[in-house]
Amino acid sequence: MTLVPPSCTFADLFWRRPYALLLLSPLFWAGNLLIGRAYGNALPPFGLAFWRWIVALAFLLPFVWGDLRAHGKEMRKHWPIIVGCGLTGFAGYPVLNYVALHSTPAATASMLNSTLPLMVPLLAWGVAGEVPSARTIAGIAISFIGVGIIVSRGDWSVLASFSVGLGEIIMLIAVACFALYCTLLRYRPAALPDGLFLFATMAASALALLPFAIFETAGGRGFPVQPYALASLLLIGLFASLIANAFWTQCVATLGSTLTGASFHLMAVYASVLAYLLLGEPIQPFHLAGITLILIGFAIAILPPRIVRSAPGIAEAVRRP
Repeated sequence: MTLVPPSCTFADLFWRRPYALLLLSPLFWAGNLLIGRAYGNALPPFGLAFWRWIVALAFLLPFVWGDLRAHGKEMRKHWPIIVGCGLTGFAGYPVLNYVALHSTPAATASMLNSTLPLMVPLLAWGVAGEVPSARTIAGIAISFIGVGIIVSRGDWSVLASFSVGLGEIIMLIAVACFALYCTLLRYRPAALPDGLFLFATMAASALALLPFAIFETAGGRGFPVQPYALASLLLIGLFASLIANAFWTQCVATLGSTLTGASFHLMAVYASVLAYLLLGEPIQPFHLAGITLILIGFAIAILPPRIVRSAPGIAEAVRRP
C-alpha cells in the first residue's frame, strides 16, 4: 500500500505536512538575532524594520506579479485580515522588539520572547477555538524550563530577582502581537494564493512603517549605506523576513498555531550554537542542559501529530494515520 498518490511529488508532501519546516524558521530568526547583537547600535529600528520588508517584497514580486493582477479584487475584499496580520506580526512585533531591547537586558528579552508558545494556545483557544492537546502543553512547558535554564545561566536566583519595567512591558506587547498574528493566520482567505497573501501582508506592514522610518531619518538616524549594513539587510530581508515567514505561515495553516508556536523555543538552541560558532561566545554546561530540555519538549509537542481543525480557507487538517 502506498501512502503517496502517484501525482504527489516529494516537494508537495513536504509542503503539505511540513514538520521539517518547523526547524527552519527559528533558525533564520536566530540569525537575525545575531545580526542584531553585532550591529544593533548602528541600525535604526524603524529603518531596519521598513527596509527588510522592501527587500523581501522585491524578491517576491516576480513570483506573484501574475496573481497580483488577477486577484486585486479579492485583496481589496479581504483587506482587514491582511492589514491585521501586517500590523501585528510584521510591523508591531519587530519594531517593539527593537525598541524594548534599548532598555531590556538580553537575558530578560529572551525569557519574555519565550512566552510566545504560552500565549499562542491562549489566543488560539479564545479566537479560533483551537484546543491544544495535553501532550502539546506538556512539551511547551518542558521547553520553557529549558529556556529558563539558559537565560538564568543555571542560576534560578537570577529569575527570582526579575523586575518589570517599561522595556519588559513593551517586549510582552511585542510577543503578544506575534501570538495574535499566528492566530490570525488561521483565517487567511482561501481565494488568495499563499505567495500573494504573504506579499500583501508585507506590503501592508511596509506602508505602516514608512512614516516612522521617515521621521527616524529626519531625526538623524537614517539607515547607513555601508557594506555591513547592506549585507545584513539582504540576509534579514531574504531569510528572516521572506523565507522564514513563508515557512511559518504554511506550518500554521497545516499544523496549527499552537504546535507551530512550540517551535519558537528552538531559537534559543540556534542562537546559542551560532553565537559560539560566529561570535566566539562559550557554550557552558547550563547551555547543554537547557538545549536538551528544549529539544525533548519540542519532540513531545510534535509527536504524534494531532488533529487540527482548520478555519474555512485553510489547508486540510493534518490527521492521525
